[in-house]
Amino acid sequence: MKSSTIGIIEMVAAMLISGTIGYFVVVSELPIFNVVFYRCLLGAITLFALCWALGFVKREYFTKRVVILGLISGVTVVTNWVLLFSAFSKASITIATVTYHTQPFMLVALGAIFLSEKLTIQKIIWLCIAFIGMIFVVQARQAGADTGTDYLLGILMSLGAAFLYAITVILVKRLKGTPPQLVAMIHVSVGTLMLAPLTNWAVQPETQVQWTSVLALGILCTTIMYVIMYDAFQKLPTSLTGALSFVYPVAAIVVDYVAFDRQLTLGQWVGSAAILFAACAMTLGWKMPFMKQVQKSA
Repeated sequence: MKSSTIGIIEMVAAMLISGTIGYFVVVSELPIFNVVFYRCLLGAITLFALCWALGFVKREYFTKRVVILGLISGVTVVTNWVLLFSAFSKASITIATVTYHTQPFMLVALGAIFLSEKLTIQKIIWLCIAFIGMIFVVQARQAGADTGTDYLLGILMSLGAAFLYAITVILVKRLKGTPPQLVAMIHVSVGTLMLAPLTNWAVQPETQVQWTSVLALGILCTTIMYVIMYDAFQKLPTSLTGALSFVYPVAAIVVDYVAFDRQLTLGQWVGSAAILFAACAMTLGWKMPFMKQVQKSA
């Protein structure tokens, strides 16, 4: 089997696993800080074992730059999890996940501000389409079409999570050359220490479903997902990994429908489709037909 074929299989598998995160968070029925803490704790233990086996737990890897950027990005990515997981019960897994995928636009904005990356007219067009989609999603709740509590707050939390994820990506880009498994280990280790004081120790997993959910989040949705996803990154071109990453929101929508019978309104479907289409188009560098004609005439 070709290396690229294996990479595609790994990337799709990683995104399918990502699509189940919302399900495990909801059925765990635990406070969000507890859920994220256990995800970080179990992830830290298993990723440490992996990094040790790969020979990454050496002083030469822990330079001052790696430690500082690792700590800061660890705080942003873990806070991103807290906000996103909190949004699941307020705006539904589907809407929270779709809203979360506005992150490519935030990356473009941050790249333009901090990395001097060019902001083209084409990117602005895709941003406008996504913004219109967001209006459709928000208006669906205001029209009384959704029964979820704190719907708007859930959307705002998802947007906040997307923004923090974009910041995390910018920070991690500055860690080029550092083994990604080591970066992930630092992140979940930071999360474990950061959330320990905020965890409600009086509320612990008790049922088999709760323990299964916690173990799935910590081991399946963190360590295993990171390992196969990072391996896929090394086998596939950036454009293909970007395209396959949109398996994640589709998987989340299916899981939300099958597990919780979440029915979207027409406005939510239109808005969600617009957001995902625009985000995918910008990630893959698609161009509007009239833009091609403009370039040719120029």
